[in-house]
Amino acid sequence: MGQLEERVYGLFGEAGSLTREGAPLYMQMQARLRAAVRDGALRAGEVLPPEREIANAMGVSRVTVRRAIDDLVDEGLLTQRQGAGTFVTDRVEQPLNRLRSFSEIIRERGQEPGSRWLERSVAMPGEEEKRALALDDFDEVTRFFRLRTADGKPMGLELATTPTRFLPNPFEVEGSLYQVLGARGLRPVRALQRLRAVAVDEQRAAYLDIAPNSAVLYIERLGLLDDGTPVEFTRSWFPGDAYDFVVEIQHQTAGVPAQRQAAQQAGSTEE
Repeated sequence: MGQLEERVYGLFGEAGSLTREGAPLYMQMQARLRAAVRDGALRAGEVLPPEREIANAMGVSRVTVRRAIDDLVDEGLLTQRQGAGTFVTDRVEQPLNRLRSFSEIIRERGQEPGSRWLERSVAMPGEEEKRALALDDFDEVTRFFRLRTADGKPMGLELATTPTRFLPNPFEVEGSLYQVLGARGLRPVRALQRLRAVAVDEQRAAYLDIAPNSAVLYIERLGLLDDGTPVEFTRSWFPGDAYDFVVEIQHQTAGVPAQRQAAQQAGSTEE
């Protein structure tokens, strides 16, 4: 028995273990793949054996294997990369109610954050930057455009802009922008974020190693100091299979002391 065949049996069971009674074969295969991910037999970022090898080892058609895999891709459990194969999706969970840098988030996952610099420069701001950062006509900005990685894997494109009065030298930033701003007493304490899905253009797709026109999550973040001064305007493009953005929501009375709740209820009427 070859190593590849042994790998297939480790994920799906021995040849002939799939039964043609009960659930369809592709659903049985999906159940075993979910169990393999849950139990750690398949780890985040790990590649699956080729479809042909799975079909041959398990005695099923490639159509059955493809159906099992395609549904799990749609579900988000698996990711397909053209020319590279099918991988277990490696997703980053990022809470939207906490202001943290990319480097902090990736290190919390036990991975090494990295950057491939695409641009570091001082320039005149565009209209969008002027509005966001409340700049005058002759104010300059420092721009940082880079591909962000985790253990060398592309995770997102990030274009950050700060007024030069806060950070005049773009080459002062090697890793975390927030760390450099923090050393100057200028780390944002709160931020406004806007998220939407967009189709990525050919150049950005090449950086992210995805197909052109793929849907990505586009995020604008405006970082503010304690007095409300805008210090950082960042635009980011994240592949949809790389991130889960999580936000905690509460009923408006959650956390309100009982006496205050009673007073509010006493002074209100039900519609």
